[in-house]
Amino acid sequence: MRVIPWLLCCITSLLRTVNANVEKTIFVAPSPVTIPDVHPGLDGLRLDTLSPSQKTVLETQLPVKFPIDTAPRGVESWYILQGLGEGRRYEVRICWPATQPTDFWLETYPITEVFDTPDLISSLAAYSEQRQELGLESTRYLRENLAPNSQSLLFLRIQAAASFYTTNRTLMEHPPAVDADIILDPYLLNILPRSLGPTAIYISAVAVGAWFLSGAIYRWLVQLAQEAPKPHAD
Repeated sequence: MRVIPWLLCCITSLLRTVNANVEKTIFVAPSPVTIPDVHPGLDGLRLDTLSPSQKTVLETQLPVKFPIDTAPRGVESWYILQGLGEGRRYEVRICWPATQPTDFWLETYPITEVFDTPDLISSLAAYSEQRQELGLESTRYLRENLAPNSQSLLFLRIQAAASFYTTNRTLMEHPPAVDADIILDPYLLNILPRSLGPTAIYISAVAVGAWFLSGAIYRWLVQLAQEAPKPHAD
């Protein structure tokens, strides 16, 4: 019967305190598109890039603002998702501390849709110009791998709006940037995110172990019942 305390200790050791919020979007990778060999190209946008084979996690700080009539979803940031597998399901998650209340919206767009939509291309251009003014560089992987070839990629737009209230006027006028992790997670067999694979294995192992353990406990109880002395009739 020492198995039960050991199993409880294992389960307890895997528990963690929830200290972050999560928002995500799920999408299916589109057909490959040909990247033209022109300058400036996509690398000239100086956007950070996520790829399932190279860089799946981006640690960053996202600027935020309180919603206003002209920007009901706060500040917009743009990224490129590249090296995707056509027809494969993915999800992009953004995780941020619960101590920084923020509303996030994540949306993915094909390249042609962004370039053909005035509002989207204007937003992308404004973000790119801002990064250039700040002297920010895109990731090396983007510059090295966006050669004139055919590949599946998408634009990712993240909108961030501050979601708190304070009597501090400075914070209300200039909310601090939010520490966030942006994660690109491919699905296994288009069913389960790859990051949840170990969790699924663990749950399956616990379920199988619990099945055998319950059978052992049942047989032990039956044996006790059979060995218990029966009362004698007077």
